[in-house]
Amino acid sequence: MLRRLSNSNLGRRRFKRAYRNVNAMNAMQGGGSTSSLSTTCPSEYNQENKGPQIGYENTFQLAPKDSQKFPTKKAEDILKNTFLTHLLDSKYNSDNCKNLIAQITETVKTQVKAELGSNNRYKIVVLVIIGSNQGQGARVASRCLWYPKYDRFAQYEYHNESLFAVGIVYGVYYE
Repeated sequence: MLRRLSNSNLGRRRFKRAYRNVNAMNAMQGGGSTSSLSTTCPSEYNQENKGPQIGYENTFQLAPKDSQKFPTKKAEDILKNTFLTHLLDSKYNSDNCKNLIAQITETVKTQVKAELGSNNRYKIVVLVIIGSNQGQGARVASRCLWYPKYDRFAQYEYHNESLFAVGIVYGVYYE
C-alpha cells in the first residue's frame, strides 16, 4: 500500500539554500523559472497541521488483484442498456448524433467507473460510432498496444432501420 514519508529531516536551512541555488541558476540562464522544484518552505506549506508533510510512494503493483479485474460482461451489459435507452426508435440525424455520442460515451464511462469502484487502476476509454443504415456494409476496426494478460475490452453493436451503432469500452491496466 502507500507509505508515509516525512520531511522532518529536511532542515529549513538546507531547503532555503537549495531554493537560493535554483533561483541563482535560473537568473544565470536569463529567464523565467523552468524548474519543477516547489518554492514553498515546508513550514509555510503546512500551516494548519503544524506537522511534517506527508508524501506517498508508488506501490509498484504490477498486476491487478482478482477482485479488481476488469468486468467485461458488466461493461457489455452497460453498453447494451445505454444503447437501448438512447437509441431505441430513434432516426439517424447527423446533427443529433454528435450530441448523442457525447451523452452515450459519458454515461458508459461513468457507469463502468462506478462498477469498478474508487480503488481501481484501470484507464477507461469509450469509443462510440453511430452511422446511417442504408443497407450498406460497414466494418469498425481498432488497434491498441496493450498487455493482453490484464487489459480487456467489451463491445456491443446496435442496429435499427435508420442507424447502426458500435460501442467499445477499453479497460487498460496502469501502474
